[in-house]
Amino acid sequence: MVVDFATGHTVEVLPAWNRKGGGLLVPNTHDGGSWQHVDHRAEIAYVADSDAHTNGNTRNLIRMMKAWQKHCSVPIKSLVLELRSVTFLSTWDRSAESTTFYDWMVRDFFAELVGKANSWHTIPGTSEKKQYGDAWLSKAQSAHRRAVKACEYELANKDLDAALEWQKIFGSQYEL
Repeated sequence: MVVDFATGHTVEVLPAWNRKGGGLLVPNTHDGGSWQHVDHRAEIAYVADSDAHTNGNTRNLIRMMKAWQKHCSVPIKSLVLELRSVTFLSTWDRSAESTTFYDWMVRDFFAELVGKANSWHTIPGTSEKKQYGDAWLSKAQSAHRRAVKACEYELANKDLDAALEWQKIFGSQYEL
């Protein structure tokens, strides 16, 4: 069942059954239908643990990637952005640094994301693997090129040019 709100948001309501080992069993209506194990608490804990170890950068990176997803109409699942953000920050050498490094963080995230087309990730709390697909790849490549340009402009003290590149990625909420 899909519920449409006046704000333009929609929510899909699904029946769910508690599983003895944790998580929920929900129907999956795709590809002829099946049952799927989900564990939203494990997904939330996965992000929260990363966020605690990265000085809050995990949730901020996720928000930025969802702004890119919305502004550029990127056909990628939000869960993929969340999983990739946690995995990326677990190995990025400046993961706990201040917002000063957000430009590099975004640039490097896009570089890594481009290399993950058609990869898989295990959903936290389950044994289910999620394929990332590649319908979003060209938009990620474009965003990466723009982020590289923006970082180069910043190093050359061309702040207006850098801001214009960031706006192409994230939209007008990125102030000039």
